[in-house]
Amino acid sequence: MSDGDLLEQWTVHLAQGRRRSAHTVRAYVSSARRLVEDCGLSSWDDVARLDAAALRKQLAARRAEGLGNASAARELSALKSFISFAQAQAGMDEKSGPRLRGPRIKKGLPRPISPDDAANIADLVGESAADSWIGARDRAVLLLLYGAGLRIAEALSIKANDLPLGATLSVTGKGGKQRIVPILPIVSEAVAEYARLSPWPTHDDEAVFRGAKGGPLSQGMVQKAMAKARLVLGLPATATPHALRHSFATHLLGAGADLRSLQELLGHASLGSTQIYTKVDAAKMLETYRGAHPRERD
Repeated sequence: MSDGDLLEQWTVHLAQGRRRSAHTVRAYVSSARRLVEDCGLSSWDDVARLDAAALRKQLAARRAEGLGNASAARELSALKSFISFAQAQAGMDEKSGPRLRGPRIKKGLPRPISPDDAANIADLVGESAADSWIGARDRAVLLLLYGAGLRIAEALSIKANDLPLGATLSVTGKGGKQRIVPILPIVSEAVAEYARLSPWPTHDDEAVFRGAKGGPLSQGMVQKAMAKARLVLGLPATATPHALRHSFATHLLGAGADLRSLQELLGHASLGSTQIYTKVDAAKMLETYRGAHPRERD
């Protein structure tokens, strides 16, 4: 068996067996390819026999290239998964991979945007585009992120047969996990306005949001439009399209939403991913307190 066969089987397992996203598949396969090439592996038995020392050596080489803690942790996770898969392919009973602790990662808190800033960004993006249909398009996408808490890839995956948007929308998120999200009137109206102005006709199974030349809209174009708007509004670099999703979650939690409901709305697989927003809310409360307390203003 060649190393190409190993990587091809690993790719199929990730994409079809585990239903990982295209981004995750690329990252995991790249990590496996480096390991296979650096260690001269040619069979599942070779991969399955790798121990913690071999992984440690591989990670040390990657760290010497400037790999940070977060990236090193992801690399280790990918390699351990690859070895566990190899052990299963080789018929071994032990399928847990080598025991090796990854680097500690300081988990930062997402930085929300205020409701006014979120609305101003969407409106400014809509008004400043060269063509009215492009402005309507970008405004609609940003309102989907803030108004429905969608990931940018989820917003861009909306198909023509989803229109006109109703009170709810069925969304397929990470790992093929489906959820129902509520759609506010301002959001559905923005999407309808874009669909009315768009010069590109779409069939039922085609993406609604199109680029200037008619192809599917890329995430980069939305990010670029928002970057220009935040400069005009004097917002920090953390004011990205994904920050609108963070803001959706933080503002809902501050308004009294419970964590379980928020977990469902965001499409998080685990409650732990949602709980980070309680820290965001607490951090904002502390900041407000410090600004208002008499002793802090002395």
